Amino acid sequence: MIDDYILETDNLVKEFKGFVAVGGVSLKVRRGSIHALIGPNGAGKTTCFNLLTKFLVPTRGTIRYQGIDITRDQPAQIARRGIVRSFQISAVFPHLTVQENVRIALQRKLGNSFHFWRSDRTLARLDGRAHELLAEVGLEAYAQMVAVELPYGRKRALEIATTLALEPELMLLDEPTQGMGHEDVDRVMQLIKKVAAKRTILMVEHNMKVVAGISDTITVLARGSVLAEGPYAEISAHPKVIEAYMGTEHVD
Repeated sequence: MIDDYILETDNLVKEFKGFVAVGGVSLKVRRGSIHALIGPNGAGKTTCFNLLTKFLVPTRGTIRYQGIDITRDQPAQIARRGIVRSFQISAVFPHLTVQENVRIALQRKLGNSFHFWRSDRTLARLDGRAHELLAEVGLEAYAQMVAVELPYGRKRALEIATTLALEPELMLLDEPTQGMGHEDVDRVMQLIKKVAAKRTILMVEHNMKVVAGISDTITVLARGSVLAEGPYAEISAHPKVIEAYMGTEHVD
């Protein structure tokens, strides 16, 4: 029987020379869901992401993925297991085309990693899948545009396409709508909902419209610990959550 939860942490702690950045966080991310991690600045959200992707080593606690203890795995092992963080793999090459960016992300399919010197003919076999991914994120019309010329919101869609090229089961999205105007935010919200149909998403996000609009479960962090967890309607009415956001950002 497949476990309902794809990712679980138990009493995850990260200390920096006596400062507790993450203090006993226990998370359960349900398979096939969109799970948001929110909280005021300094709450420990990014540190949690860094622990999950092994950019940081936990001081204490355990991380389980698909029921397997991955607490001591290296970052490359984490990615091979199917956990991909948006910025880890989706750095856009600004002077390559949109299609070339996705094709580079697909090169691992050839079994020889990122060999930039390979011939166009060899890499052309990846074009079909590259076009499928671009269509999935609404960028098929931009395939031959140089990435640096893309509007900001479309560039974030390209980053998601390059992440999808690794066929992740769990996508960790770090502030996917940061710095966007309303139109781009709406477009990326719909894109996240679309790609979540086939996979699980854990995201850090400040925009409460996004959190309210697409999240199944929300975990609120404050001072490195879990303050509350549940659906948006429950979280937005939680007295401690309202107090934590007072003077920074309202949750309504």
